Amino acid sequence: MTEWWRGGVIYQVYPRSFQDSNGDGVGDLPGIIRRLDHIAGLGVDCIWLSPITQSPQDDMGYDVSDYREVDRLFGSLQDFDSLVAQAHARGLKVIMDQVVSHTSDQHPWFAESRLNRTNAKADWYVWADPLPDGSPPNNWPAVFGGRAWEWNPTRGQYYLHNFLASQPDLNFHNPDVQQAVLDIMRFWLERGIDGFRLDTVNYYFHDKKLRSNPANKLKNEHLAYAVNPYDMQEHKFSKSQPENLAFLKRVRALLDEFPGATSVGEVGDSHKSVQLMAEYTSGGDTLHMCYGFDFLGNDFTAAHFRKCIEQFFKAGPDGWPCWSFSNHDVPRHVTRWAKHSRSAGDLARQAAALVLSLKGSVCLYQGEELGLPETDLLFEELTDPRGIRFWPEDKGRDGCRTPMPWDEGEAPNGFTTGKPWLPVKPAQSILNVASQNADANSTLAFYRTILAWRKSQPMLQTGDITFYKTAEPILAFRRGEGEDAMLCIFNLSADDHTITLGGVPSGAELEHVSTNAALAGNAIKLGANGYAFLRLPAGKALRVSFTG
Repeated sequence: MTEWWRGGVIYQVYPRSFQDSNGDGVGDLPGIIRRLDHIAGLGVDCIWLSPITQSPQDDMGYDVSDYREVDRLFGSLQDFDSLVAQAHARGLKVIMDQVVSHTSDQHPWFAESRLNRTNAKADWYVWADPLPDGSPPNNWPAVFGGRAWEWNPTRGQYYLHNFLASQPDLNFHNPDVQQAVLDIMRFWLERGIDGFRLDTVNYYFHDKKLRSNPANKLKNEHLAYAVNPYDMQEHKFSKSQPENLAFLKRVRALLDEFPGATSVGEVGDSHKSVQLMAEYTSGGDTLHMCYGFDFLGNDFTAAHFRKCIEQFFKAGPDGWPCWSFSNHDVPRHVTRWAKHSRSAGDLARQAAALVLSLKGSVCLYQGEELGLPETDLLFEELTDPRGIRFWPEDKGRDGCRTPMPWDEGEAPNGFTTGKPWLPVKPAQSILNVASQNADANSTLAFYRTILAWRKSQPMLQTGDITFYKTAEPILAFRRGEGEDAMLCIFNLSADDHTITLGGVPSGAELEHVSTNAALAGNAIKLGANGYAFLRLPAGKALRVSFTG
């Protein structure tokens, strides 16, 4: 099936923190192989591997120095081949991160480019002359703080780095760069990979004129101060340029040479994320899927979920999103949305039920199935350059990256026989896989149950979505049409609520995965973080109203 990805579930593995096999405290490919049965047992369709290619690890692998080699920290190309083969044997697809908006400054391409203005790769990166007073060519900031320009005295120019100074941006206006990137992708596709997660996919192109960005008026209306000055600009010229679309079509043409290969792009844009997601996945000749950060923030309201989903399918009726609530870049959602629940376990289950019932594909981040909260770390325990720079207002990304707790007992719970690169704290240790495997009522058991149930409901994988008008905190929508339709209702709060329905047939019953929910006549009573799934009668449209 070449469109396995449409409505599929992708499980993100952060290799550093999944399973260590050699006692150095860092997870690796043999460790992932050891735990493949856990992933397959969840009932997901695909594994996404965060970066494993050669890197100085300034940004934990998102700074690549050799795109065709596995970093020795994680193993070898042979280990990679074995991982893909063993995943495929279990019915799992494998996609990998491609970090091509920038490289490491240790990459041979940059080593050559920085030598002078006349070498063969002089124009492979974004170089610019200083202003007359010696300052950078414009006001673009870097995501990790400071200016996005670094001075190179050898060339007498600045180079662009949207992230760390050791992550120079490639110049995608150069056709040779585009071809080199496509060649790298072909290398991995020919090796058996099933596609790519494209890091910072809207950062590939910059404004050729290097125009300065305007102020972020949306933020400045109510924020006199931002923890990171990056948030004080609208990044109109430093990313999300129109030229990007033509290159993404070249990526899709390459992927189409490998039946079943897929792509999911990461869109990072606070102003037009949903618009770009739709644009980048529409027409059948662009990316297969995209995700943004709209559901990776603190907003946990019915209005927000409805607005983002409706906006996406309005902008791109034939586009396809990939929704996620957590990943390696943001605090875990059980912690982000804690104020909306009485119990972390209830919230973890509701989040799973919600994301798995939205129209689109789904990405689950390792540890979600355990209900892991964000890890509370000390400053001296940090490794993330963003957290180190902006502490304590922004504690960075290490809190969601701590190792998986596998075994019962003391930390690090079977992750490593050595000292883990990040600590396993008691709040995570107690939620270990072994203890949840032994508990039929655990969050892990629930994930397996609802993933299996979802696979048996075609309308939840590819069916249309239609929202009902309900007041906060109730989110209600229908998936599918006619005889193949499901009513999905969520109470996004810690309070009890009752929803009154019209036209419920006698004998109707809630689906068994419904939680903190009871159907009595035409009323569904939802407890804290309760949710209900009800199969709809053929040819009848339920009228949904809300009473508190």
